[in-house]
Amino acid sequence: MVQKLTAEQAARIEQLHGFLKTVDHVAKLVTELDSNRAAKAKFLENICESLARELSQMRQRALTANVGTIADVAGAMSVMAGRGGGINMKIRGLTDGVNSLRLQLDHALKQAMTPEKKEPERLH
Repeated sequence: MVQKLTAEQAARIEQLHGFLKTVDHVAKLVTELDSNRAAKAKFLENICESLARELSQMRQRALTANVGTIADVAGAMSVMAGRGGGINMKIRGLTDGVNSLRLQLDHALKQAMTPEKKEPERLH
């Protein structure tokens, strides 16, 4: 028998799908950064600023949505994107972060899609 999801579960799933869209966009920006390693510094800086802004906003949304693990990873990635330093290290860290975000979101989606077990009613 298929159990229906509650309204809260459906809202949570929709919220997590929004995070997945953001992660896809961030992954695209990281790929763009990786493929343009030899570009001018200003171009790379603009991509990094976009990444930092996107991840910072995602962190804020995750905090208000009470998804702490995603907020933590997004916050760390935002700092990494905004900092100076070697481009190779930055790309490696951001790629690992994207993979971690996807893993966390997949886990959260599985949890949200699991029907809540009803407590058996007690007779007095």
